[in-house]
Amino acid sequence: MHPLRRARAATSVIFAVHGAATGTFAARVPWIADHVGTGAGGLGVALLMPGIGALLAMPLSGRLAHRYDLRSLTRVLILLWCAALILPALPTSIVVLYLVLVAYGAAAGLADVAMNAQAVVIEERYGRSVMSSFHGFWSVGGLAGSAVAALAARAGLDARVHFVITAAVLAVVTLVAAHWLLPHRPEPETDAPPAFALPSRAVLPIGLVALCAVFAEGAGLDWSAVYVRDVLGNAASTAALTVSVFSVSMALARFAGDRVIHRLGPVATVRLAAAAASVGALVVVLADDPLLVIPGFGLLGVGIAVVVPLVFATAGRIGEHPGRSLAGVAGIAYGSGLVAPGVIGGVAHLSSLTVSFVLVAALTVVMGLGAPVLRPDPVRQG
Repeated sequence: MHPLRRARAATSVIFAVHGAATGTFAARVPWIADHVGTGAGGLGVALLMPGIGALLAMPLSGRLAHRYDLRSLTRVLILLWCAALILPALPTSIVVLYLVLVAYGAAAGLADVAMNAQAVVIEERYGRSVMSSFHGFWSVGGLAGSAVAALAARAGLDARVHFVITAAVLAVVTLVAAHWLLPHRPEPETDAPPAFALPSRAVLPIGLVALCAVFAEGAGLDWSAVYVRDVLGNAASTAALTVSVFSVSMALARFAGDRVIHRLGPVATVRLAAAAASVGALVVVLADDPLLVIPGFGLLGVGIAVVVPLVFATAGRIGEHPGRSLAGVAGIAYGSGLVAPGVIGGVAHLSSLTVSFVLVAALTVVMGLGAPVLRPDPVRQG
């Protein structure tokens, strides 16, 4: 196999590993809550901690990407992320869980930036869009991790044992895959970025597009089941099916995304995607039949699926320090994912969950209006 193809396959595996760790944790959150003896309030605060940890760590990743070979950095940070998976199952008090989840989130954020930087290098070597497929493998990994975790939970397996086994398996997979990643160092004449760098002005409009997409994704993942169950009055099994339709739609769209981007270009692709997402969100808002609402959530997933890969690919081409630009966009995206569940819940508390999804529809429209910032521009600097 050609080295570039091997590197692409290896990077796909790395994305799947990251997604599998994320899905594993998410599916065992009820066990973790029982283990520390917390209710919905304490758990809600705890689930904010990974996002805070990622936001604190991501500004450091640009300096790391400048200082170290990207293949070695990706290997180390993904292994660190695998090891961090063990941490959330250990605490027996809510305060310790808060601290542990900050560290867990920091490891997740650093690994996320490193693997996306590796993906940007591969996309540059290919000379065409391949980023969307990498994020498709992340989605597949997340689905696989959550499915295995659901089986483990049903079998009554202690999450501490489950997490250790999963972390070990994912670490071995990472070590094998990392051997085929592309080595890459920045040009020696470029100055190092600041040790703690906030997003540059060139990154901010791209980050706004990411914010809209990730907010809509968080709304779909966290609130679609609640919407179908509580607003439409359907059974829990139907509500769970809604989440599956949303997640699978995103994964499939990401695997098809690179072909669409190659044919239409990033700007037209995001405009088309935003139109699909907006229609899907409006169907959710206006319909009261699950036979329409569930496909509406699926269409929302299709519409936002390719946007995050595109904003990462665009950020990776900005300025002398792509790692800094990637970290900036990733920080904005993580921040959006951090606040989305609370904003949706707050709007629902003040009015209704239906009105919350009117906000989602509005953000997908803004996402489409912001599409021109993803136009390739080789002279744009950070």
